[in-house]
Amino acid sequence: MALLITDECINCDVCEPECPNSAISPGEEIYEIDPMLCTECVGHYDEPQCQQVCPVDCIPHDPDHQESHDELMQKYMIITGQAS
Repeated sequence: MALLITDECINCDVCEPECPNSAISPGEEIYEIDPMLCTECVGHYDEPQCQQVCPVDCIPHDPDHQESHDELMQKYMIITGQAS
């Protein structure tokens, strides 16, 4: 499942550069995560890097975008151009 940034975000700017898929971008009020690009860092890291650096712990799983590890890996393969 993709991640999402809640309204508890303080716009500290630390999550955006940590995302290997460029899924995080500034929104109108807070940062946002594009669920089509978020792989929870599957394929890149063992844990989502944005969650690791967030000082206010405002990046939970997005219940509207549930995906298995295999689905996240498939998305990673497509995003990185490794899909066959």
